[in-house]
Amino acid sequence: MTLGTLAPPTPPAGPEERPIRLGLRANLAQFGLLVAVNALVGGTLGQERTVLPLLADRVFHLSAHTGALTYILAFGATKAVTNFFAGTLSDRYGRKPVLVAGWLVALPVPAMLAWGPTWGWIVAANVLLGVNQGLTWSTTVIMKIDLAGPARRGLAMGLNEASGYLAVAVTATATGAIAAHWGLRPAPFLIGAAYVALGLGLAAAAVRETREHARAEAATRPVVARPVAAPPAAVGEPAAPGTARIARAVSLGDRALSAASWAGMVNNLNDALAWGIFPLLYAAHGLDLGRIGILAALYPAVWGAGQMLTGWWSDHIGRKHLITAGMLLQAAALGLVAVGTAFPVWAAAQALLGAGTALVYPTLLAVIGDVAHPAWRARAVGVYRLWRDGGFAIGALVAGVLADAYGLTAAIWAVAAVTAAAGATVALRMYETHPKAGREG
Repeated sequence: MTLGTLAPPTPPAGPEERPIRLGLRANLAQFGLLVAVNALVGGTLGQERTVLPLLADRVFHLSAHTGALTYILAFGATKAVTNFFAGTLSDRYGRKPVLVAGWLVALPVPAMLAWGPTWGWIVAANVLLGVNQGLTWSTTVIMKIDLAGPARRGLAMGLNEASGYLAVAVTATATGAIAAHWGLRPAPFLIGAAYVALGLGLAAAAVRETREHARAEAATRPVVARPVAAPPAAVGEPAAPGTARIARAVSLGDRALSAASWAGMVNNLNDALAWGIFPLLYAAHGLDLGRIGILAALYPAVWGAGQMLTGWWSDHIGRKHLITAGMLLQAAALGLVAVGTAFPVWAAAQALLGAGTALVYPTLLAVIGDVAHPAWRARAVGVYRLWRDGGFAIGALVAGVLADAYGLTAAIWAVAAVTAAAGATVALRMYETHPKAGREG
């Protein structure tokens, strides 16, 4: 047996149960609702993007960059681990309970950010935020893949990620403007409280379970077109592979899945840099809060809007070359940030960084959906997102240490070099996964 085999789908519960249909058009209402829910997930993260690096510097007076970036380290490590369990839990208990649980965890976060008396409270809030993002964002990804079916998977991921990161951009701009007029705390975080309340309400009252859609697709796909690396099954082995086996395939065994995991990790290493280091660099060159907020928003805005095109594009021309180009474009953009000294140069660099990330982000998720069988796809998404969001923690640690030792610019150049290496790795290791674009190797 390869990892592609599966157990038969669960039969319908009764004659009155509505038939399961795959596709964006057939599931438009639920898909649109999930797009809105993921925008609220992104907005909950966006409340921190402009304000928190400056809060560390101006309110809590953390002079060392390594210490100041502990909130990103806590967020990234917690989110990465939660992503892994989100896939397993959604397979075991269903997608909706995991989504609702993620919003419940987020309830105290805005208050902790707004009124926490010590930096430890901020770090603790980001632990909870990491759990929230890992459960909610992972589950909305899985649910949209369930609904969309194989034909428009790239478009589905583009719309999902676009909604989240456009909300990050809008919220980063809004909180920057609010902070400029009413201070760094508590006003900017009240918008986060509204997002959490609305997200919990929609998830509990309006979102429907999608696990049966994955089972319906599984019934039409007894094996993957290209089996991922796995030994033959022994007699009596269960039809669905174990989580450890899936983790090995996504991390090391399959060339496309492992290359996607590496590229995703480096992509979010870049995001940690943009989140924690860029605002400090801009402030050191004399930019005010308003312009820092604009720059903090420009990158996720281009990233978010661009994904509506790039996800669709990858459905037509394939995944591999978009990912390679996106990683190399990100590397060039980071270099431009490092050499820049003025707002117009940094604005151009942020736009380029957003464009490169837009090429990469939904396309990597589409690769996972292409290769992973519906019977174990949720767990494969969890493992991939474990690696990808581990980039936040690694980025915070590496960027902080390098910035303290050699300065902010040196940290940015080092990450640019790693990003270029990730692009080369995808070009050399990944095979094309889209069924209409052919196979390589």
